[in-house]
Amino acid sequence: MGRVKRGTAFANMMESSIELNIGDKFIRTMVFTMVISMMSATMFNIVLPEISQEYELTYRQVSWVSSAYLLVYAIGSMIYGKLSDRYRLKSLLTMGLLLLSVGSLIGLVAQNYWMVLLSRIIQAAGASVIPALAIVIPTRYIPTERRGKVLGIMASGLALGGVLGPIASALVANFAHWRWLFVIPLLTLISLPLFRRYLTSEKVRSPSSIDWIGGFLLGGAVAALLLAITDGSWLLAIVAIVFIILFVVRIRLAAQPFIEPSLFYNRRYFLGIILAFLVSAIGFSIPFLTPIMLVDIYNLNPGTIGLVMIPASLTAAFLGKQGGKLADRNGNTLLFKLASLLLLSAFLLLSILIGRSLIFVAIALIVGQVGQSFIVVAMSGTVANTLAKEQAGVGMGLMAMLNFMASSVSGALISFVVDLDAQSAWNPFYLLGEGKIYSNLYLILSISYIGLILIYIIRFGYRTPLNYQQK
Repeated sequence: MGRVKRGTAFANMMESSIELNIGDKFIRTMVFTMVISMMSATMFNIVLPEISQEYELTYRQVSWVSSAYLLVYAIGSMIYGKLSDRYRLKSLLTMGLLLLSVGSLIGLVAQNYWMVLLSRIIQAAGASVIPALAIVIPTRYIPTERRGKVLGIMASGLALGGVLGPIASALVANFAHWRWLFVIPLLTLISLPLFRRYLTSEKVRSPSSIDWIGGFLLGGAVAALLLAITDGSWLLAIVAIVFIILFVVRIRLAAQPFIEPSLFYNRRYFLGIILAFLVSAIGFSIPFLTPIMLVDIYNLNPGTIGLVMIPASLTAAFLGKQGGKLADRNGNTLLFKLASLLLLSAFLLLSILIGRSLIFVAIALIVGQVGQSFIVVAMSGTVANTLAKEQAGVGMGLMAMLNFMASSVSGALISFVVDLDAQSAWNPFYLLGEGKIYSNLYLILSISYIGLILIYIIRFGYRTPLNYQQK
């Protein structure tokens, strides 16, 4: 009996040592890598016009610099999450950070566009380990009473990376060639020895199979859709539909599917992730479309573009926590309405004021960026409230993956529309000669948001957040 107690005490001590390693220093290290990985996703948006000019490409073609990264980042985050049941976390982190560094080095020396694109794909294949394990590690090793706080800190790291991306891009573009942006992800190598030291006591969990076929079908569907948009090909659109149908069949038949189909039987959750997908797709227009517009209409260089966008990024970072506090006090519905009002105002202002003083554009961007940061918090809380506790990790992981995919699709679609140009302005209040296509795009985004607001209020706005059993 004494031996059993001593064995139990030793096991508890070992578990405590793991939890001690996953302490404040580890969390700070994880947040640092999350910031860098998300910066890698957003900091190239400002220099897309410059890349387009250097390689003589259309915006549709050059949009793959961002879209490919986000697509691989989305699929990779799900795959790494599943691999964490089979392999040690420190091994996955080592492989991921080394891949991120290899991709960065390729991009740094790239002389052709295909090399730039290849480097972005390899970067994303490595960087996607970070958001995946940012969910797995707190769930596995952090005590329940601290888990929510840690997950919130991890989420803020992703948000901060999205904010700092344009700032870093502006600083680099002011003093060097855009290719030097590939140096920034190499900073993650600083964290590698720390990760390996913190995770020395880790144990391998029971292995589970990975539905590689399902992952391939999902990635193929999104890639075919992006190519269909980029090339304007109906054949590729049909291929994307076929892949989606095969993916649905696969997850219904597979013993351990890539995505658990039972999640979609929860109708409130299903509607919630669709709304979150659309919110992310529309919101991505702020960091993606704005630099293109500023080059076309104002003839700005990347450094000056960054200066125009930096106030919005800093304001969103400063006010981001206030959105969470407002949701805690007054509920997600109020925050969603406030965020939507800010975004509507920003899109309408941009639709009317494009071509006028840059001060107006900067103010509109501040309003829109704050609105986007608030609406991400509101949608995350809304979707989380539709899930049972045992499905929260998988459900929110799927939502994160779809949000990255939404940004990828949005970038390709926006680039396609910009290349088409426009003969007339649809907004009767837009009176300038140039910039009609941008005015029209922002007007479409405004109208789209009105539809999202109505759907949200009808389905989620009149009821107290419900749990899974009340769907």
